[in-house]
Amino acid sequence: MELPLIALVLGMVVLGAIAQRVAGLGFAMLISPFLVIALGAHQGVFLVNICGVVSSAIIMPRVWKDIDWSMFRWLAAFSVFGSVAGALLAGSLPQAPLSIIVGAVVLAALLLSLILVRADVTLSGQFPKGSAGFLSGLTNALAGVGGPAVSAYAVLARWQQRPFAATLQPFFVVTGVVTVAMKFITTPDQVPPLPLWAWIAVAVFIWAGVLIGEQVQRVVTDRHARFFVLCFAFFGAITALVSGLRAL
Repeated sequence: MELPLIALVLGMVVLGAIAQRVAGLGFAMLISPFLVIALGAHQGVFLVNICGVVSSAIIMPRVWKDIDWSMFRWLAAFSVFGSVAGALLAGSLPQAPLSIIVGAVVLAALLLSLILVRADVTLSGQFPKGSAGFLSGLTNALAGVGGPAVSAYAVLARWQQRPFAATLQPFFVVTGVVTVAMKFITTPDQVPPLPLWAWIAVAVFIWAGVLIGEQVQRVVTDRHARFFVLCFAFFGAITALVSGLRAL
């Protein structure tokens, strides 16, 4: 992989890590479409899956006291099934359809988030939790984007932002580890061809992005952070969708 492309990857993971630390999610939604365009659908999603695990693992100790472990167990248990199914399906799809799926999933998630803000519905019970976990695992494995399903559930269940954002970190670690393990087993040829130094740099840049995000969090409101993520993700999703359609 050429140096300019590696530099682009490092820049994107920093932005994703900042968004993840400020808003609790947004890492994958922000960078997945762009990495799919840069690396191809399979390698791009695979890299997002790996980076998502690293990002959430770094953030998790910082939000440990706010994690809702009861909610985590329900979501994570069902996400495993979705992750396995999504990894198997992703490995059988050609590049162009997978790129279209990535763009479509991100666009649908963004539109859903705008609609749900105005929804006057409250969810309760275990079935919605399990469904959200399964869908999150499925879309994470397919498109590298696991946040929208649980975000939609959080809005409709009136889950408070602080425990929600904290609980997502161990949830994303579990979902991501299962997804990455499945892809290593079923499609090892799809691992992004980064040199060893670049993998180390990715981890360092994610860590740096988390630290920057902690500083940004003090001066930027959640509303402004979400607005930035939405705008950037809309652009990336549309670009990935168009790219996949042209490739067809």
